[in-house]
Amino acid sequence: MKQTSLGLPLSTKRTRKREFLDAMDRVVPWRDLVALIARFAPESGRRGQQPFAVETLLRIHFMQQWFNLSDPAMEEALHDVPVFRDFAGLSNWGDALPSDSSILRFRRLLEQHKLADQILARVNELLTGQGLMLKAGTVVDATLIAAPSSTKNKDGKRDPEMHQSKKGNQWHFGMKAHIGVDADSGLVHTVRGTAGNVNDVVEGNSLLHGQEEFAFGDAGYQGVNKRPDAKAHVRWHVAMRPGLRRVLEPATNAVDALTGRIERMKASVRAKVKHPFRVIKRQFGHVKVRYRGLAKNTAQLKVLFALSNLWMVRAAVVAEVRPAAA
Repeated sequence: MKQTSLGLPLSTKRTRKREFLDAMDRVVPWRDLVALIARFAPESGRRGQQPFAVETLLRIHFMQQWFNLSDPAMEEALHDVPVFRDFAGLSNWGDALPSDSSILRFRRLLEQHKLADQILARVNELLTGQGLMLKAGTVVDATLIAAPSSTKNKDGKRDPEMHQSKKGNQWHFGMKAHIGVDADSGLVHTVRGTAGNVNDVVEGNSLLHGQEEFAFGDAGYQGVNKRPDAKAHVRWHVAMRPGLRRVLEPATNAVDALTGRIERMKASVRAKVKHPFRVIKRQFGHVKVRYRGLAKNTAQLKVLFALSNLWMVRAAVVAEVRPAAA
């Protein structure tokens, strides 16, 4: 391997990783999120390894989500990839790099204090303040996230909190990510995680923030307005069941033709809920759960969807804050 000068990379090429990280650096509200977490962080002055700055660990945690890296893989990437060190603020010659255990402790800190919920809420508060998220309507949907089905582990069992479910003619094992998104912008405001066998309609009303006047869902949400937790002020627009829609005769029946147009209009609104799923699965590579248990994986999903919101509006957002001082 060729040596670098004073530990600095010789290449000046603007790689896709660097372009991506530069874009996210401009839109993530670092100062607000650091202030949110700092009150729970361990204080310096104790014996042993000194804690790293909250912003450094938060940047590393976000890189894990963006590039789908485990704790050990993230530690190795910090040693191997100069742009990752630059983004974390660890590019100076001789800077100590966090170990995988430091990265793990930070994630557990977020889980312990339920900070993933607050990160999503704070990001959405800022986006709402910039006029990018309205509250008139919500679109709901769910997607399956696969979990390892093998029993070749130290317990000899599959994760008991995951479950198999059937979609079409295929069986899947894992969890479901249920989301409620803003009907205008497609930004996620509510995230819930359940076992894979939980019907979508069960979580439908829990995905509403309470201020919307109308909500949209696919045919899996039929009957959502009749459930005990239904909100009286919300008007649901749920897709017709596919079997009923197939028997429509729009060419010969005016009512059927009007029904078909209404269904297409509802589908055009529902399409916005697919965008956040595409971002976390295709852009961030999150197609399989990383941890055991619903709580840890749901916390990760909330951070992922907060970051997906920022990614989706990156061209429109002008960050009002600058990175906090270490």
